[in-house]
Amino acid sequence: MDKENESITKDILDSIGEGVFTVDKNFKITFFNRAAEKITGFKRDQVVGKFCKYVCNSSKCLEQCPIAHVLQTGEVVSGLDCSMMHRNGHVISVKLNCAVLYNKKNDPDGGVISFRDMSEFEEIKLKLNRSSNFCGIVAHSKSMHEIFQLIEEIADSDASVLIQGESGTGKEMIANAIQALSHRKNGPFVKVNCSIFSPQLLASELFGHVKGAFTGAIKDRKGRFELAHGGTIFLDEVAEMSLEMQLQLLRVLQEGAFERVGESITRRVDVRVIAATNKNLKRALENGDFREDLYYRLNVIPIEIPPLRSRLDDIPYLVHHFIDKFTMVYNKDIKGVDDDALDILMRYNWPGNVRELENSLEYAFVRTKSGEALSANKFPPRLRQSATGAGVHVHKRLPGQEEIEILQLLNKYQWNKSRVAKELGIGRTTLWRKMKAMGLENEHWQ
Repeated sequence: MDKENESITKDILDSIGEGVFTVDKNFKITFFNRAAEKITGFKRDQVVGKFCKYVCNSSKCLEQCPIAHVLQTGEVVSGLDCSMMHRNGHVISVKLNCAVLYNKKNDPDGGVISFRDMSEFEEIKLKLNRSSNFCGIVAHSKSMHEIFQLIEEIADSDASVLIQGESGTGKEMIANAIQALSHRKNGPFVKVNCSIFSPQLLASELFGHVKGAFTGAIKDRKGRFELAHGGTIFLDEVAEMSLEMQLQLLRVLQEGAFERVGESITRRVDVRVIAATNKNLKRALENGDFREDLYYRLNVIPIEIPPLRSRLDDIPYLVHHFIDKFTMVYNKDIKGVDDDALDILMRYNWPGNVRELENSLEYAFVRTKSGEALSANKFPPRLRQSATGAGVHVHKRLPGQEEIEILQLLNKYQWNKSRVAKELGIGRTTLWRKMKAMGLENEHWQ
């Protein structure tokens, strides 16, 4: 009867899609299922009796062996990302689980390891990143790609850049991208938030001061412009400067010259200026709150970041990006986002833009159990109320809505293109053309 049960168990393990193998206390393989053969390229009779590290050749074998860990501690290892070596020499990305294997007397007798081949998902993720990730900025919409193209075109320029956009749209990330691609990328990159300093302290921060210039100035101090010499300075919230400070900044832009606070010696610097604001500068000019001459000095290369509500195409890509990020932060396996939740995200107005989207996803992420998808009832109440409240209507077909639908279905059917094509009522070739246009073409068709 025991042999019969053992045979049934082996048949069951051979029928599942995940690779499974077992080892004894000496780390020698005692069982190797068919899926493990398929994933690794090794046949069962080639590996049984061999030390697992010579077969798996995993990235974790040289660090902390997960099998040794579970045998020593009795803890279960779940969802471990690592790599294994295929028999032909190429590296396979896998997600691995490991637990203690007990005998009939309930004594530890070895370990059982299951693993999934994640190579195709890694390839898909890489292609998504290639098409929608620019210097760490995740976007797929036409308006954002036009900004990316502009950043590449101005890489060799030292002209001032003025970035405008609502709070949370990613102005600092655009500044980072400009610096990363510029010919000054190896020089210093100094950032200043102009809104957090009083006028006197801001002058000291930007231009430095000498000992005794004001109470608390106990020694000479370099300012941010001197520290940025040969590189770039990023002036965030530049519209919060007083008119007096704006005049001093104008002089630096015109002449490359300034004096430290409390000093009469003129100093010169070679600095590129990138400025950003979430204020309406045209209105500030009309109200006399911002100098017109400074505006034109800063606005040599204007970049206006559109709010998230006007580039809905980017939301599915941002959702997947942040889920990947929080998966690493919280070590939790979340199965994407369900259709109802994504629909709420697509309907919401996003006054806080990408920052608010990230915060909302983190809120839902921490409330969702591992192994589940983010659902509508896990998101902040304001999102759900907005989707069901008075005056909210279903969007008609928006630019990029077809891409959003394709991404939803790919997520729903685990990238099974045949099922997605059937659901859309189109041929597989047509789906392939659409995915290629989206930058999602994939050689591994299901």
